This record gives sequence, structure tokens and C-alpha cells, in this order.
Amino acid sequence: MAAFFVFNNFFISTQACHHCLPNHRMCADKEYVGFATLPNQVHRKSVKKGFDFTLMVAGESGLGKSTLVNSLFLTDLYKDRKLLNAEERITQTVEITKHTVDIEEKGVKLKLTIVDTPGFGDAVNNTECWKSVADYIDQQFEQYFRDESGLNRKNIQDNRVHCCLYFISPFGHGLRPLDVEFMKALHEKVNIVPVLAKADTLTPSEVKKKKIKIREEIEQYGIKIYQFPDCDSDEDEDFKQQDHELKESIPFAVIGSNTVVEAKGKRVRGRLYPWGIVEVENSAHCDFVKLRNMLVRTHMQDLKDVTRETHYENYRAHCIQSMTRMVVKERNRNKLTRESGTDFPIPMVPTVTDAETEKLIREKDEEIFSIDKLKHKAQIPMTFPNLSGYFYFPTLIQAWKLLFSNSMTFLSFS
Repeated sequence: MAAFFVFNNFFISTQACHHCLPNHRMCADKEYVGFATLPNQVHRKSVKKGFDFTLMVAGESGLGKSTLVNSLFLTDLYKDRKLLNAEERITQTVEITKHTVDIEEKGVKLKLTIVDTPGFGDAVNNTECWKSVADYIDQQFEQYFRDESGLNRKNIQDNRVHCCLYFISPFGHGLRPLDVEFMKALHEKVNIVPVLAKADTLTPSEVKKKKIKIREEIEQYGIKIYQFPDCDSDEDEDFKQQDHELKESIPFAVIGSNTVVEAKGKRVRGRLYPWGIVEVENSAHCDFVKLRNMLVRTHMQDLKDVTRETHYENYRAHCIQSMTRMVVKERNRNKLTRESGTDFPIPMVPTVTDAETEKLIREKDEEIFSIDKLKHKAQIPMTFPNLSGYFYFPTLIQAWKLLFSNSMTFLSFS
């Protein structure tokens, strides 16, 4: 039962109303404005709308990309996948496949889109095999740019790639030429997170050496991978330590498994070997937990922010500059055409406008062209006969005749 008391001639209830915060003192505090509830409002609105995230996985076949994705999000996205034999892989081209799944956890909805690149690096000749991947990323930027420039901007679907997990083979001495070319071709378009695949095939000392070697080669070749944001000075020590461990874990040495095994009386997700069990979620065995925390718990929003503020803005600025150069070039061509007096058709610049706007621009350009043509005729030198008893009488009608027929009218008066 709610109790009431009198405060400054007002009845105050000890039972929290749905219009007030749970803190009853704030309801009675006249100096409390209420903008401190803005984070709660944003949180409530964001949860109601839901979130979306697009993750791309790239790397040659057999490195455990599908298994890792299923382990990360505890789902099966590749139920109907068909594995190709060796003969089919020889002529296989790089394809782009999308898998979308709606995940809900504690009332928070996430629309997860996984972009896979089957066929990448599997052919005998892998020249420019990354081109289709780069074209796909540009297509998503282009579609978002068109939607953003349109009239209906409320329901824009964000299909931009927010992160690319690039799987590096553990059976080499570092980065292969294909790895270098792929990451250099895409590091200006997407957030690249390098991953050392199948870490259970390496000893702990080998994993450490390969990580150092790969980081050195990434710096040597000028590859720009995703950079973790620096911690603020007011962050707690635990968060700073966690951020430092994430930076030192690049590339993440991961293990994936879709099976659950029993180890020491408990069931864990891992792999069973004759010499023991490798646990996927054991930080002493691999970096799977660190990668999952980075992707989902700590840096998912930052990955989206970098995509929007850096990669997409670079693409958008490039598009606007290209369109501006086209407009200036066509205007200069039109100006030269008008000055020469030739009747060449005026080319229209393809811009992002509707049919009515294009028609209006075309009419205005034709009108300007006609006016310039009349001005050109008016500047033609004329010779007049020296006739006694006649004189030139400039009237409005004669001016129009001058413009259109290059003739003069002489009037005689007695």
C-alpha cells in the first residue's frame, strides 16, 4: 500500500509513478531538470528499433570460417552448404553469399548478416580474385548513398560491411602474397581484423612467433587493419588491461567447433584429440573468447562508427568530387560550344535527380543557349547606305528585326 506525506504543500507518494524515475527524491527535487534520463531514452528507443551488423569472412577454403561463425553466435548458418570436390574448385570463381539471421538475447534484437566468399584463393590463378569482394563492398556503399540521397530516408537498410575477418593459414611462415594483396586492396574500404586460423595445429610457442611475424609484415607492407580506440584517462584499470590484451592478441589465434564434448565432468564446446581436449572458450587454449568479446561485447558499435565516419565518408566524398568534376567539365564544354556559335546538342550530366528536375534543367540550358545565340547575332557589324533624305529611326520593332533578320528598316519623312 502506498504511503503519502506532505512536502511544500504537495502530496508526495512513496510509490513510484510511471512518469518519474525510481529515485523518489528526484520527483520532489525542484532543482532536478531531468536530462540525466537521456541515456535511458536512447537505450529504450534503440532496443525497440533493434540493431544490425554485417560481418564478412574471407580466406581460402578449409580454414574453419563457417565453423568459427557458428561458434561465435551459437547458430547454424550453413545447413544447406554444398562442399565442392577438388576438380570443381579448379574452375570455381569467387562468389558472394549472404546469410541473415535474427538473434534475440535478453530482449535485445540483432539482425546479423554474414557475407561469405566461397572460392576465394582456391583457383590455380588467383590474380585479382579479391576484385569481386571489393566490388561488393562498393555496391553496398553506393546503395546506401542512393538511399541517403533519396526522399524516403526513414527506413534505410544498412547493408554496409562493418567488419571483415580475414583468415590467415597457419601452414606458412607469415603472410602470403595473396594475403598482402587482399588486405591492401580492401583496407581503405572495410575494417579488417586478421585471424590466425586453426590455432590447435600449432604449439603455444609457434603461435607466439607467428603473431609477431604477421604483425611485423602488416607494418612492413603498410596494411591498415582495424585499430582499437585508445582508452580514456578516466577508464577503470580492468578495461585498460582488457584493451591492452586485445591489441596484443592481433592476429587472433582461434579454434572453432560445433560439437560439445565432456571434459573433467563438464560439457564444453571443443575438439577431442588422442592427447587431450582443446576447449574453444578456454583463453589458455586460444583467443576465441577475446575475439567474441571484441566483436560483440566491447567494439561492435565502434566498428559501425568507423565504417560510417571513415570508410563510407571517404566513398561519399569521392562520389561527390567525381560528380562535381563532371558538372564542371560539361559546363566548360557547353560554354565553348556557345561561344563558337555551332548548334551542337547540349549534353546532359547524369546526376541523381528525378525526371522532372532533368526536364527543367534541360529547358533552362536551351533557353540560355538561345539568348546567347541572339546576343551573337546582335554583335554582327552592319553597313548602312548613305542616303540623303533618309535617316535611321530605332524603334522596338526594328530592334527585333535586327536580331532575327539582320536587316534595317528606313523611314522617309517629307
